[in-house]
Amino acid sequence: MIEVTRLNGMKYLVNEDLIMTVEETPDTVLTLTNGQKLLVKESGQEVRDLVKSFKQEIYAGPRP
Repeated sequence: MIEVTRLNGMKYLVNEDLIMTVEETPDTVLTLTNGQKLLVKESGQEVRDLVKSFKQEIYAGPRP
């Protein structure tokens, strides 16, 4: 899961596998596979980087 920030400053976790689209309108809107839309402070590029980092960490396997 990735941590994102609501527009009111509260942080929450989102299952990155449920993100269908990321739009900047100019606020960043995450649309999930269930149709729910989330407004977040992070830019589209930041969301992309969060997902990429999370996936790399997961697929790297356990660290000794």
